[in-house]
Amino acid sequence: MSVKEWDKEKYKGVFVAMYSAYDDTGEVSEERVRKLARYYVSTGVNGLYVGGSSGEGILQTAEERKLVLETVMDEVAKELTVIVHVGANSTKESAELAVHAESVGADAISSVPAIYYRLSEAAVERHWQEMIDSTSLPFIIYNIPQTTGFHLSQSLFKKMAVQDKVIGIKMSGESVFELQQFKVNAEKPFLVYNGPDEQYLGGRIMGADGGIGGTYGVMPELFCRLERLYREGEINEAQQLQCKINAIISKLLSFPSLYGACKAILSLRGIETGIPRLPLLPVGEEDMGSLEALNEEIGKLTASYTRYQV
Repeated sequence: MSVKEWDKEKYKGVFVAMYSAYDDTGEVSEERVRKLARYYVSTGVNGLYVGGSSGEGILQTAEERKLVLETVMDEVAKELTVIVHVGANSTKESAELAVHAESVGADAISSVPAIYYRLSEAAVERHWQEMIDSTSLPFIIYNIPQTTGFHLSQSLFKKMAVQDKVIGIKMSGESVFELQQFKVNAEKPFLVYNGPDEQYLGGRIMGADGGIGGTYGVMPELFCRLERLYREGEINEAQQLQCKINAIISKLLSFPSLYGACKAILSLRGIETGIPRLPLLPVGEEDMGSLEALNEEIGKLTASYTRYQV
């Protein structure tokens, strides 16, 4: 299917990298998945990125990942654009997850290279190609070299991007220059998502069409506001807001794990998602005072802006 047949606008804007949602025994909770997805609908974000780093997809079984996606689609499919991370260590499982994503109506699939093994470009290309060929869905490359150890070259990128079904890249590397190069080198209408939350504005200025991020999950309204300020050309105010967001991110990174801190903050708001799955660490009781203060800080900053739908 030609990329021209896909509605580009539905893939732009603020996409929350959705967290895992477990019950008190550590098993996937459909009820909590639904509540979390429903919460994000209420905040004005454009979509969800399911099963990525924030969603702990790599730490879940294929059946758990399918259950999470089925629940999300059943709850919010008609209200948000849903991109699914289907990457797994084996190509076979990745393709299986891709086929499942199409069967439940996901809007697009995405994948990192396989982790652990240091793979050649030919191996990564074959890995991604199997997923691309397994469905008719749009495919979004996920480039995050700091965790995968694979640095996507512009030559391999160009080879992948020429395909009609490859419509975008989630650029989680830290170089906005490289982000801009991906945008230019696609040589066709192409989506680029900013990955590092602390440089959302920088990514947008350098050509990103929106962002996918984990810390969006505890301050979605702030990222929606940041997106609106950028679109309206209010760059100075946007810069000020990005700096305030970055101060919050710095505090989140001071806890035993980013995801543990974010999930604990949601719990303070009555949105239970359980603790992250080991080896990701939960926060301890000694951290709760600091998290309560940080949650209050986020609340005050959010309240200073008017909620809106991007």
